[in-house]
Amino acid sequence: MALINDYGSISAAAKQMKMSYRRAWQLVDEVNKCFDQPLVASSVGGSHGGGAKLTEFGVKVLENYHALIAKSQEASVQELAFIRAHLKSPIESIN
Repeated sequence: MALINDYGSISAAAKQMKMSYRRAWQLVDEVNKCFDQPLVASSVGGSHGGGAKLTEFGVKVLENYHALIAKSQEASVQELAFIRAHLKSPIESIN
């Protein structure tokens, strides 16, 4: 969703993710249906071009999602350190 907002386009965001436009559009449609209000607003192309952007609600959901991830990572530091300490070979990619 953040890429849609960054690029102002579902198509451009899909290209950045190496995803087909059709799949990206399906995901946007699905996420919009999951909430009581849309997260992404889009307009059809034409002489002035189309585009897409996050709604105010979409921005709020994205901000809350990022906050949730950050809090989850902070809360799990000790547990992850314990698990890492007892692995036979270190794993560097776990955050």
